[in-house]
Amino acid sequence: MKRMLFLLCTVCQFSISAQTTISGRVTDAKNNPVFGANVYLDGTYDGTSTNEKGAFSFKTAEKNAQTLVISFVSFETYIKTADVSTLQNLQIKLRDDVNTLDAVVINAGTFEAGDKAKVTALKPLDVVTTASALGDFVGALQTLPGTATVAEDGRLFVRGGEAEETQIFIDAARVFTPFTPTTNNIPTRGRYSPFLFKGITFSTGGYSAEYGQALSSVLLLSTIDEPDQEKTDITLMTVGVGVGNTQKWNRNSFSINTTYINLAPYLEIFKDRNTWKKPFQSLNGEMVFRHQFKDDSMLKLYSAYSYSSLDVLQDHINFEEGLRFGLNNKNLYFNASYKNKFGHNWKYETSVSYTNDNATIKIIDDLVHSNDNSFHFKAKLKKRFSSRARLSFGAEYFITNYDESYTPNNSNRFTYGFDNNIFASFIETDIFFSKNLAAKVGLRAENSELLNEFTLSPRTSISYKSGTNSQFSLAYGQFYQNPNNEFLKFSQNLKAQTTSHFIANYQSVKQGQIFRVEAYYKDYTSLVKFDSNQPNFDTNFNNNGSGFAKGFDVFWRQNGKIKNTDYWISYSYLETERDYRNYPTAARPGFASKHNLSIVTKHWIEDFKSQIGFSYQFASGRNYTNPNEPGFLNNETKNFHNLSFNWAYLIDQQKIVYFSVNNVLATKNIFGYDYKDTPNSNGNFERQAIIPNADSFFFVGFFWTISDDNKSNQLDNL
Repeated sequence: MKRMLFLLCTVCQFSISAQTTISGRVTDAKNNPVFGANVYLDGTYDGTSTNEKGAFSFKTAEKNAQTLVISFVSFETYIKTADVSTLQNLQIKLRDDVNTLDAVVINAGTFEAGDKAKVTALKPLDVVTTASALGDFVGALQTLPGTATVAEDGRLFVRGGEAEETQIFIDAARVFTPFTPTTNNIPTRGRYSPFLFKGITFSTGGYSAEYGQALSSVLLLSTIDEPDQEKTDITLMTVGVGVGNTQKWNRNSFSINTTYINLAPYLEIFKDRNTWKKPFQSLNGEMVFRHQFKDDSMLKLYSAYSYSSLDVLQDHINFEEGLRFGLNNKNLYFNASYKNKFGHNWKYETSVSYTNDNATIKIIDDLVHSNDNSFHFKAKLKKRFSSRARLSFGAEYFITNYDESYTPNNSNRFTYGFDNNIFASFIETDIFFSKNLAAKVGLRAENSELLNEFTLSPRTSISYKSGTNSQFSLAYGQFYQNPNNEFLKFSQNLKAQTTSHFIANYQSVKQGQIFRVEAYYKDYTSLVKFDSNQPNFDTNFNNNGSGFAKGFDVFWRQNGKIKNTDYWISYSYLETERDYRNYPTAARPGFASKHNLSIVTKHWIEDFKSQIGFSYQFASGRNYTNPNEPGFLNNETKNFHNLSFNWAYLIDQQKIVYFSVNNVLATKNIFGYDYKDTPNSNGNFERQAIIPNADSFFFVGFFWTISDDNKSNQLDNL
């Protein structure tokens, strides 16, 4: 027995003496102790937690090289592999985790919407619940700062830029003709349904080097990766009908959405100022096929087709019998995208898009026919070296074939057009110096075969987190864009137009609210000028135009502070002048307003199972030229006001009645004036106000969803 006790004591002493003590102290970057951090040897049960002084100590029987792991929320995990005998009295500083929700966001000039956005200024659902948007994603974006109200047009005018200076992408592939064509004083709409998109990124300036051929802004739309369930959506409207369906099987899903619009019944009840030979009608269809492979890579195929037509006689001061305008348009858009991961933290993305736009326009007795075939091919690689360093680079190729013919008054036919191929490459890196400081640096190169021109565009931005809820950002970028089709179809002896963006941004984000203010300066050079009233075969073109735009934007959104109420306020101040097109001197363009204000509110009334909403838009007067007075763009219209209202009533969880009125007060807005071509007997040019075709627009819709869960609806927050 004594021998056995002796042997047991000997073994215990040997075991204790064979253990090694691992010790040290853990602090943050400011030498503050980290209390409660997990400390352990990887692959073992040996470990402990740091005390209030950040110290730790534990024993282990492990030998040779081992991996020490230290982890704590909001910090990067610390990993050290060494012989256990050296893991003593360690002094360890944990670095901030730059991937946490409270980390800095590189956001100068950018608004994001979607589940993955750290800061959401506008949600995808806002497209269909904002009173003035009328279900159009562009209409919803026009309530954000930086945009201008050009109500007779309907497209995006951003920070003193023309609508053509904004480019739209779906799943990173270019959309060449994103808007439905229309006629004077009838605002256009985006071609695509908002229900197919999971996220929106709207850059009002200073955007990534990945995107080019846009002087002012880019709008990025991302389609849904994987629908949550099978469902059918049925829509009955005062202006048409719509139906959508989603199916899922294995790793596949398929969504289709169709809409038919015909204004004839509506115009029978609510007459406007036009004489319609054939009221506007359109047929739109979209479909998305998705396949997720076993390695979690994703293939998406998106296709959209739209047909629209109209024939109208509009009152015009220079045409006694009115101005006849007819339109037939067919548009096909196809988009394919593929994403995959490979190797160690590599990602591969590729996309391709094709657009065919065929239009026939009749103006009085003149006939114009155009056909646009455009392709976009893109490949992109992304590498994550660590949580603090990411690199992306890629290349893309644009092909445009544009043909147009003009037949004046049934006489000789003129044909013209152009072919243009653009090759571009880009490289960009994101560097997170800490949780509070990050930078994005990029370079874009483009070569245009038509213009025989090579350009380089540097882009950079930096963001600093100044407090728990606030940060500052700065951005600079150079941007190029080829002249518009209306110029290139007559002359190819031009070069790319260019602008430089300088942006300073402050943002504060708390639970349920966001405040941001942004100042900017844009310098335009090489803008196209010409010497005729309208571009034609005899016009002389050059790139001697220039201009500037400067101002600031303010945005405030709050949700839930007032019970069941969500609202936001946007304000933009703009100073801009341009010497371009056929301008005789530099002046503020006729589409630009100095002041733009939007107020949007939505309130849920539980007792009535209803959501009501109001949108108010204000824009100060816009310039126009009065030939009865000296000068160019020498007068200004009165201010623009538009108060819109909507009401959604929940019949049951899946049936909704929706009602809206645009310009509910029927405010008499004026967009400018048309003047007689010749003066009257008194030597004065008589004029006619350019006004909306109708002061107000009424909409009633019934939305019915049939789904697996018997809960979802087309307005998911109701």
